[in-house]
Amino acid sequence: MKALRLTSFGGPESFELCDLPRPVPHAGQVLVRVHATSINPLDYQVRRGDYPDLVPLPAITGHDVSGVVEEVGPGVTAFSPGDEVWYTPQIFDGPGSYAEYHVAAQGIVGKKPSSLSHLEAASLTLVGGTAWEALVVRAALRVGESILVHGGAGGVGHVAIQLARAIGARVFTTVREANFEFARSLGADVLIDYEKEDYVDAVLRETGGRGVDVVFDTIGGDTLSRSPDVLAQLGRVVSIVDIARPQNLVQAWGKNASYHFVFTRQNRGKLDELSALIERGQLRPHVGAVYSLADIPLAHARLESPNNGVRGKIAIEVGPSAS
Repeated sequence: MKALRLTSFGGPESFELCDLPRPVPHAGQVLVRVHATSINPLDYQVRRGDYPDLVPLPAITGHDVSGVVEEVGPGVTAFSPGDEVWYTPQIFDGPGSYAEYHVAAQGIVGKKPSSLSHLEAASLTLVGGTAWEALVVRAALRVGESILVHGGAGGVGHVAIQLARAIGARVFTTVREANFEFARSLGADVLIDYEKEDYVDAVLRETGGRGVDVVFDTIGGDTLSRSPDVLAQLGRVVSIVDIARPQNLVQAWGKNASYHFVFTRQNRGKLDELSALIERGQLRPHVGAVYSLADIPLAHARLESPNNGVRGKIAIEVGPSAS
């Protein structure tokens, strides 16, 4: 099979396209012909060496799969050859999705929503599961509450806006003015151009000084330390970004705020919940660009570039009929 293998930590040139033996499913596993995958910030973080102790080299990386079951191992009852499936491979536990075939435990695999193409499905597994865990499991966002989604035009952000809208929350988001219409089409209620206005001032103005119930941090920087400034009493902050340096969160005490740090876990349950939203027309991933397996290094370079012009996700066409 063709696979893109990471041979050293560094820039996008650290990958090599090679031929490797096709994996064999063992008990409780399925062998999937990968039709599509996608690019996430986690992908380039792994590539540049942020987690060297967790990724032995050489390695096949990648964290999204949409494809078709090719073969099942002993004891598999949930799937049969020919089933269309989607999932996130176990992170830091075995080969990833930058290959024509992938083996996964049946417990993390879900039936692909029929209304999505493989490119769309592969663009949703990791970011969708992350947004679900952040907003539903950790923040416990409720109908009638308000949420500030940082980076609403990005991979996780554009899913979070739709999920918050489906829950029944009032959605604030920070995006550049060029992405206002895109964010509005996702269901955002209040659009804040972070290049022209301080988001703290905008949120307090729009809420009459009360603040929002939840802040969802997808961008890092000083977001954690500034979040108490926009939080209502008993507000919650959920972050999916590594903390690069210590931050003073003392102001959070005055708001009785709670902070949650999310590294998403893989399971079929979240995929099934996302599928239900998709079938009800409340959630749809946006594919902003498509590359081939061989051109994944170019996709990495683009996603890492500031103001890269990508709305939603960069998808990768691996096998046939991805679109």
